[in-house]
Amino acid sequence: MPTAEPTIPDTAATTASPSTVEAGALVIGLHPGAPADDGAGAAVAPVLAAGAADVDAAFGGELAELLRVVGATGKVEQVVSLPTRGAVAAPRLVAVGLGEAGDDAAAADRVRRAAGAASRALAGTPAAVSTLGAAGDGAAGDGAAEAAVAGALLGGYRFDAHRSSTDAGSAPVASWTFTGVTAAQVRRAGLVAEAVATARDLVNTAPNVLVPETFAQRAVALGERAGLVTEVLDDERLRENGYGGITGVGKGSANTPRLVRLTWNGGAAPARKVALVGKGITFDTGGISLKPNAGMADMTSDMGGAAAVVATVVLAAKLELPVAVTATVPMAENMPSSTAYKPGDVLTMYGGKTVEVLNTDAEGRLILADALVRAGEDDPDYLVETSTLTGAQQVALGLRTAGIMGSDDLRDRVAGHAVDVGEDGWAMPLPEYLRSDLDSRVADIANVSGQRFAGMLLAGLFLKEFVPAGLPWAHIDVAGPAYNTGGPRGYTTKGGTGVPVRTLIAFLEDVAANG
Repeated sequence: MPTAEPTIPDTAATTASPSTVEAGALVIGLHPGAPADDGAGAAVAPVLAAGAADVDAAFGGELAELLRVVGATGKVEQVVSLPTRGAVAAPRLVAVGLGEAGDDAAAADRVRRAAGAASRALAGTPAAVSTLGAAGDGAAGDGAAEAAVAGALLGGYRFDAHRSSTDAGSAPVASWTFTGVTAAQVRRAGLVAEAVATARDLVNTAPNVLVPETFAQRAVALGERAGLVTEVLDDERLRENGYGGITGVGKGSANTPRLVRLTWNGGAAPARKVALVGKGITFDTGGISLKPNAGMADMTSDMGGAAAVVATVVLAAKLELPVAVTATVPMAENMPSSTAYKPGDVLTMYGGKTVEVLNTDAEGRLILADALVRAGEDDPDYLVETSTLTGAQQVALGLRTAGIMGSDDLRDRVAGHAVDVGEDGWAMPLPEYLRSDLDSRVADIANVSGQRFAGMLLAGLFLKEFVPAGLPWAHIDVAGPAYNTGGPRGYTTKGGTGVPVRTLIAFLEDVAANG
């Protein structure tokens, strides 16, 4: 089985001139140049980003023109390369486009994207030095510094756990040196990247390897290494304690379900108590309401929310955030069999509420309902849940923008963090008039409605039924953003993306600072 934690490249900060650092490649940033006024449409030289002045001097002040000749434009993520021929210590210069200069979170994310693109272009290079940490302007400066580090580490991410051999020529950069950043910024960005990579590893692990039992073992191993308090309920204890959603979904599989709880105590004086909940369906066939074959292999990602909250609570401990955080993680495998739950069943959830099952492929909300009630028993100040919950999220918002629902203030607060960190999220309503669509003929509530509209919102309304009254809460639907079925882009590789780990940790840091 893959190791509990991913291997992250070595990182270091330096105050030395980048032109003197010994490495296999030197990375600089470019902005687009101003177009010429003559109307001829001739290519113009890009503008060197901050941090590249010493490098330009080593090229006699002609670096921008040299890069223009080889086609560099400064467009975001465009990568061009030049041999340095001894002008600087590194034998290869890599210039990557940052797009327009700016002083906002979007500009910092462009640095992150560019760093990721450059990192992939440098596959097979043992060591590299990057000036991108100095490329931020104004308010984006600190954000760009950490973005340059995280982007480089995440852009080079690879998952090789199931390969019998690997090609050294495509291995990620093993060692990064960054100019324009502090050691503290490198450390924090490295820990965040490690957390995102942890979530990616969990999602990318094959579903015959990562079943509920082994997922629980991995989560506990991660938690214990970080000094967390851990608890695991197996199938027997789940049944004894009335977790009807988790056991109902899981009873069709030979791989029995689990509920894992990981707690970071927040240190000596935690500012607030936060509950995190994440959906952990290790594979989703749809159950008796069987999914079509096309795309079913991607359902290895249906535990992306669980992976994110496990990685986040571990990161909170490593950063020693003064916030008490408990992740409550239900884990099950949704399979069709003679013992599987079926349409028409009525499940009694943890806490006593009953649910009529109309569709066994709406299983995530059933295991989450149990977990939400359990998380609420801890009397948290905030509750944030995330899940790959609905295909309707993808229809409404596409594959990169999470749908965020919940109590208005917390929903908007979380959505703001999603945008700021570059993971993207959009606040969505939970209209009360839709609640009647979930009325059941025989139980307290049905798990789906009888119509095909507003599926994402109806799922959010279902979850709301299991959140304690008055508790500020947010639901992040990452059905699209948690798994990239296309090619790599920026710092996002194919497969598990690690979304929304960076949103969650930004929210926890906000709570630590502002309550």
